[in-house]
Amino acid sequence: MKSYIIHFIRHGAIDETLSGKYIGTTDVPLSEKGRLDLKKLDYEYRYPGTQVVFTSPLKRCTETCKILYPELNPLSITALSECNFGEWEGKTAEELKNDPDFEKWLAGDNSVKPPRGESNADFTRRICRMFESIVEGLMKTGTTESVIVTHGGVIMTLLAVYGLPQAKPFEWTMDNGFGYSLRVTPMLWQRDKVCEVFRTIPMEQETD
Repeated sequence: MKSYIIHFIRHGAIDETLSGKYIGTTDVPLSEKGRLDLKKLDYEYRYPGTQVVFTSPLKRCTETCKILYPELNPLSITALSECNFGEWEGKTAEELKNDPDFEKWLAGDNSVKPPRGESNADFTRRICRMFESIVEGLMKTGTTESVIVTHGGVIMTLLAVYGLPQAKPFEWTMDNGFGYSLRVTPMLWQRDKVCEVFRTIPMEQETD
């Protein structure tokens, strides 16, 4: 039976994350170093080919697409955006350490959400609905290989929900420009809503 390969790639680096700030829906561009690092990765390693690219609409993701897949027009999907940190956007953990809600949120309390932001439960629900919609769309159209360029939080959460082997979100951490390849087998997907994580990307260059 036909299987479907989905490659998750985390966007390139931004200055704000490197300085420890929580950046979710704030629309900041790639840093100059982030751009250069992506180009270096693309030169030294091999990113997978694809029939279609899906992306978060935020600049750091769309700019990553242009560097890694310049020949393709990515499909921008709002629901692939990072978690909305509300009034915590742009602040560091040090600045938020005295906020009792922040402490609960860090501890994984799904009911707590940042002021004017999104709870972990709402975030997970949003991206899971979108991922399932993407998988169903790939199956309906027979699209066997695709790339999703999105955020670290999105990838870690989705792999914790759907990925095999099973692991906690923090166990799926990845650096900017890196990610994972998943194999979706229709029978397994329809029965258990899980998929096999079989590789990290980018891959080593093939040698003769």
